[in-house]
Amino acid sequence: MRNAQHLARLVLVAILAATVALGTGAAASAGSIGIAPPGGPPADVLTPADGAVVGIAQPVTVRFETPVTDRAAAERSVTITPSVPVAGTFRWLDDRRLEWVPDGFWPGHTAVTVLAGGTRTRFQTGDEFVAVANLSTHQFIVSLNGQVVRTMPASMGKPGYETPTGTFPVLEKFRDLVMDSSTYGVPIDDPEGYRIDTEYAVRLTWSGIFVHAAPWSVDSQGYANVSHGCINLSTDNARWYFENVKIGDPVVIEW
Repeated sequence: MRNAQHLARLVLVAILAATVALGTGAAASAGSIGIAPPGGPPADVLTPADGAVVGIAQPVTVRFETPVTDRAAAERSVTITPSVPVAGTFRWLDDRRLEWVPDGFWPGHTAVTVLAGGTRTRFQTGDEFVAVANLSTHQFIVSLNGQVVRTMPASMGKPGYETPTGTFPVLEKFRDLVMDSSTYGVPIDDPEGYRIDTEYAVRLTWSGIFVHAAPWSVDSQGYANVSHGCINLSTDNARWYFENVKIGDPVVIEW
C-alpha cells in the first residue's frame, strides 16, 4: 500500500509539473500549478522584478545566461503561475531573451509567480488602467477598471510619420526628456528635424513613440494629427497621465 501511495504521488507530481509551453511560437496557458519542470538552461534575469506591481499588458521576460540553441526545451522549462488561469504566447526577442505575452490582458490584481532556470520572481498586476488613442477622433481616453476617468484631446502622427496602431504596454517614464530626430535618421537641421525638451514622456516603443506634453501643438490637439508619430497632449493632461500610469499599462492605438 505504501509503495502504491508513493507511486501515485509521483504520478501526480509529474502531471502538475507539465509546462505552459507548447513549443516555439506556440500558444501557452499560464496555469495554476507552481512546480518548475526539471532541466532547461539557467536564467539570470526574470522580469517583472520580484515584488513589482505592473500594468495588465505587461509581458514576462526570461533572460538566459547563454545563447539558447534548443528553444522549445527552453520554453518547456518556464512555469508561469497566475492566481487565475491566463492564456498567452511565447516569442523570442533574441537568442537569450524569451518573452511570454498574455492573450489580451491580465486581469487586474492578479498575483503571478514565474519559475525559470533556477530563478523565481513574484509580481502582481494593479488596477486595469487602459488608454485608447483614436487617430480619427484625435482623442486619448483613459479608463480605470472599465470606467472612463479622463478624455483628452490629442494629436498623433501626421502623414509620413503615422503613429503605429496596435496595443503597446508602457515601457518607461521620464519626467524630462530631450527628443532628437537624429536618433532615427533625420538630421536636426532637416526641415523635419528637431531637438526639443519635453516633459512627462511615457515610452510606448523602443523606436521612439511616446505620449508626452506638447504645448506647441495644443491648437491642433483634438482636431488634427501634426506630430512626428508621438501622442501629443497638453502639459496638464500629460502630467496627469504620467502621474497615474504604471509600467505595463496598455495604450491601444486605433483608427
